[in-house]
Amino acid sequence: MVVTTAHRTVSSAERRIADGLQRRDEQALVELHAACGRTVMGFLVRVLGEPATAEDVFQQVFLQAWQRGSDYDPARASTLTWIMTIARSRAIDQLRKRVPEPHDPRGSLALLEPSVEAQVDELLDRWRFANLLGRLPDEEADLLRRRFYDGATQTEIAAETGVPLGTVKMRMVQGLARLRDLLDGEERTR
Repeated sequence: MVVTTAHRTVSSAERRIADGLQRRDEQALVELHAACGRTVMGFLVRVLGEPATAEDVFQQVFLQAWQRGSDYDPARASTLTWIMTIARSRAIDQLRKRVPEPHDPRGSLALLEPSVEAQVDELLDRWRFANLLGRLPDEEADLLRRRFYDGATQTEIAAETGVPLGTVKMRMVQGLARLRDLLDGEERTR
């Protein structure tokens, strides 16, 4: 069952998790973990680089989700978007603990490097994009991955896959349109 709200379409699973978190039902946390745990852990390992640290932060993320469950509104964001926002914040906190403050900021090369937040945001955008690609039909997602991750041209994709060039172009246009719709849906909920 899917419920359409003024902001976004809410699946029955998201509604069940939200209602359960508001009632402090432990089963809701189990469902949230089952739905999003692998993605959150993968993101944290990638950002933090250390599996043990990622596991510690992972526990912090789900503890905070449990503690703030009554604030979660599935009409505003999907469960994945909500939990990944928490994961982003906890990852940034962890990374800030690692970076010592420079004594002379004017002489520090650290000022030339992208901020921790920018690096985490870039990685979060990649995870978000990968999640959205996973919601597209396989043939469209595969072509878009080849184009944007591998940098292949449409002609190269046609040669590699054996799919006619016109079909490659059509599927890419359709895939980009679906991707735009998904992104627009997420932007309306922010």
